[in-house]
Amino acid sequence: MKELFPKQHVMGFGFSLLLTLVALSVVTFDMSYNIAFAILLVTALAQATVQLVLFMHAGESEDKNTIYTSILYAVFVGVVTILGSLLTMIWGY
Repeated sequence: MKELFPKQHVMGFGFSLLLTLVALSVVTFDMSYNIAFAILLVTALAQATVQLVLFMHAGESEDKNTIYTSILYAVFVGVVTILGSLLTMIWGY
């Protein structure tokens, strides 16, 4: 019965909720820009790590090269999308 309860998933969900509350507190308490940016950056990276490791099982596969290549490709597509949106919407090109 012990292996039927998803203890790691529940702990990951709780940690995700805690990280979300920390990020929400940055908005609630009027912090300076530099401190708020640092806290949001750390919580975003921690949240992405929790999601990849606990819920998407990134470290459990035998073929780690394919998984990490896919993650890098997804990051590349995200950066290109964000920069392309900034380029067209804000910078006026």
